[in-house]
Amino acid sequence: MTVSEPVQQQAGSWRAAIAANLERSWAALTTSRVITVQDLPLWCPVAFAIGSAVYFTLPAEPSAAAGWTAFGLAVCALAGAIIWRHRTSVLITLMLAAFVLAGGARGQWRTLSVAGPVVAESERARTVTGWIESVQQSGGRQRLVLRVASLDGMDEPPRRVRVLANRGAFQPGDAITLRAVLGPPPRPAAPGGYDAGFAAWFSGLGGSGFAVTRPEAAEFYGDSRARAFARVRWSMAERIRERAPPRSAGIAAALLTGDRSGISPDDAEALRATGLGHILAISGLHMALFAGGVFFAVRFLFAAIEPFARRHDPRYPAAIAALLAALAYLALSGAAIPTQRAFIMTAAVLIGVLVGRQAISMRSVALAAFAVLLIQPESIVTPGFQMSFAAASALITAFGALRDHRRPGPRPGVLRRAAGSIGAIGWSSLIAGAATSGFAAFHFNRLAAFGFIANLAAMPIFSFLVMPAGVIALALMPFGLEAIPLAVMGAGLDAVLSIAHFIADWPGALSPVPAGHGAALPLYAAGFAALVAGRGLLRLAGLVFMGAGLILWWATPVPDGLVTDSGVVIAHYDAADGDWSASTTRRSRFAARVFLEQTGDREVRLARGMRCDASGCAGRAQGVLIATPETEEALIEDCRTADLVVTRLEVNRVLRSRCDAELIDADDLARDGARTFRITDGRITSWETVADRRGDRSWTGTGTGTMAGTHRD
Repeated sequence: MTVSEPVQQQAGSWRAAIAANLERSWAALTTSRVITVQDLPLWCPVAFAIGSAVYFTLPAEPSAAAGWTAFGLAVCALAGAIIWRHRTSVLITLMLAAFVLAGGARGQWRTLSVAGPVVAESERARTVTGWIESVQQSGGRQRLVLRVASLDGMDEPPRRVRVLANRGAFQPGDAITLRAVLGPPPRPAAPGGYDAGFAAWFSGLGGSGFAVTRPEAAEFYGDSRARAFARVRWSMAERIRERAPPRSAGIAAALLTGDRSGISPDDAEALRATGLGHILAISGLHMALFAGGVFFAVRFLFAAIEPFARRHDPRYPAAIAALLAALAYLALSGAAIPTQRAFIMTAAVLIGVLVGRQAISMRSVALAAFAVLLIQPESIVTPGFQMSFAAASALITAFGALRDHRRPGPRPGVLRRAAGSIGAIGWSSLIAGAATSGFAAFHFNRLAAFGFIANLAAMPIFSFLVMPAGVIALALMPFGLEAIPLAVMGAGLDAVLSIAHFIADWPGALSPVPAGHGAALPLYAAGFAALVAGRGLLRLAGLVFMGAGLILWWATPVPDGLVTDSGVVIAHYDAADGDWSASTTRRSRFAARVFLEQTGDREVRLARGMRCDASGCAGRAQGVLIATPETEEALIEDCRTADLVVTRLEVNRVLRSRCDAELIDADDLARDGARTFRITDGRITSWETVADRRGDRSWTGTGTGTMAGTHRD
């Protein structure tokens, strides 16, 4: 027997053991059911979300009967599931199909139910009378959201309009009248950009514009309760901004009342650039800290009352108090989608305390998602919904896996518990950041490269100092004793802002990401859902789908240029040394910024890049001669020599038929909006317009109202 024989035998046994383990693992994956009957409470809400998503991403609006047809089919599928309930695979298939159809039907019903009048485009100022519902910040300027009572020229005015105006001494809840130039909510500035018309449709916002007179007091006697609540919320925010430290007063007011009008744009950008922007959206962390603080305070109070503690469980009144406090916080903060999800999950936990059951699970996440989608199915396509539920589901899955593998041991000491709390915050930041990064990059075209470091440094301060002090401040505010807790809260927020600004200044802190193909996000989202909620082969399929979405995203070509809806052409002109350049920098600055973000270029370098005179401009980009004539004489000349002609003039049929170049005139821009193009071998090979991406939907101006409009810088 040689020396090598034992080594060969040992290697053979290792190979056999590895092969046996792989065979057992594969058998476990392939023999386990992908979805069981017990999983239906988790997967039926997912199916409902899929149905809603399919409806809201259709290229054309289905007929009104389609929703009722889908609902009827859902009822039939549900009846079939009851009839064939003993056949597991049929039961699961029919139940999921029923919820998919119900999700689509609910989406259309919601769309039709919120349809309302929309202001037509006009350069004439109109008199608007209503009351101030909220104040929003926009680039350092204030926009007033008015609940409309009357509007010149419209017998049935829209429910709300948004006006750029100086509110003066007026505040939310006050009735005012002013004259403003209004139009429909704007279209996206570039294909695939943020669609203000979609958000406006579902919020009842039927117009936007700017005031030409100062607001004046008006008489209005309706909406008394809503106006009173708006006054209370605003007065609380103002009181917080007055008594909190100046630097962070606006953020403190946003955290406690949901009013973001006092947040500095620089601070907001620093928080977003470091992955700390989530603290501005009242979500699970805020609700848990708020309701949790009330729960433990009330529990301690009742536990200290010895006769009560001997007869009753102090957790019950604590859970009831915390539930009421969470409901008040939901209403006070404005009830945004992340806050709704956080409240539902918090309520599930507190109700679990009352009935003696644990409620933190993936089923509670699914229940919260289903409740939100049942009320607002359009939220399925919004970044707030996607990122909020991605973070929550990933955290529950990850911490559930850790809990299952944790070994019992002696109770740790104080130092170990403190270290464990900090470690849990770091672990939570890493998981939540990884879970939401893909969704954030797709929607906002950027990634916070040092988000984990920023969250690890800032979140202990936020969790253990800022929010507890905020809860105490709200509790003491009715007695006028909120100054000290607000000072503590402000000191913590000042530290968080210092961390954010310090890390935001690091080189490469904010990494630009090009926009991906429209199908990349659905693939990625479906894979993510399968990964966190599935089992066996379904989780493997989730990884495959996520990978396919990322590959499709990476393979999406970047456009070579943009024609804005005001006729500005942005491209790599030969005279601009490879930088993005614009035919003019006097118009479409916002559209240029949106387009450059979509290309993954955060630097706005807009050298003119074209030769210009009084009659227009001309320049060559990758062999394509582009002209932007301002006069009819220049247009005729450019049609003979250029490859692409873009003009703000209206071109008649005769002149268009004689133009040898590809021609885009004022009518084309008004009809289809901005458009991107690609250049191959010295010629334009493909176009994509805003109208192409938006489709033929109710909120795009083809349904019961008209949401078409042009973007105004």
